[in-house]
Amino acid sequence: MSLKLFRSTGYSSLLSPGRSRATLHPGWVVLGASLWAGFACNVPLWRAVAGAPLGLAMLHALLLGTVVASGCAVALSLFGWYATLKPAATLILVVAALAAVARWNGPPSLDASLIDSHLTHGLLPSWASLLRWQVSALLALLVVVPLVWVWNAPVRRLPGPRQLRSNLVGMASAAVVFAATASALYNGLG
Repeated sequence: MSLKLFRSTGYSSLLSPGRSRATLHPGWVVLGASLWAGFACNVPLWRAVAGAPLGLAMLHALLLGTVVASGCAVALSLFGWYATLKPAATLILVVAALAAVARWNGPPSLDASLIDSHLTHGLLPSWASLLRWQVSALLALLVVVPLVWVWNAPVRRLPGPRQLRSNLVGMASAAVVFAATASALYNGLG
């Protein structure tokens, strides 16, 4: 018979420092989901890559991707708390994938006539197009790959003030990038 000085509980693994070091900081999930929405779901970028010469179309597509990624980072930083980060990232990734599929099958650019008509026609694919296997495969690729990563990534739970500071820093830096690239895009650099 041995003498046990401390009783072992199932909570010891939660309190060990190794567990918290093995998890991702919430900022990495925000960055990864935002970059996927901004660049992997960026149809003008893939059309510019498919077209051989790298020129003004590529610069415009990169600026547009940066605007979308930084806008998504602002939104995800707002919902960057432990309980809301993964559902918010899921919503952003699904909407970005649906918009990419609609842009891939729709007209090559968004113009004023499309915005004056129903905006959903340019941002959501039609039901008939979803029945084609190519569209469904593209949608599955753009949605399933990042969602598997987001939902399987162990996210670190930060204390309240530290999480708030992280969210505010992420939101402010993403807003600065958004303003700078949107200004460059609006002023005709892209």
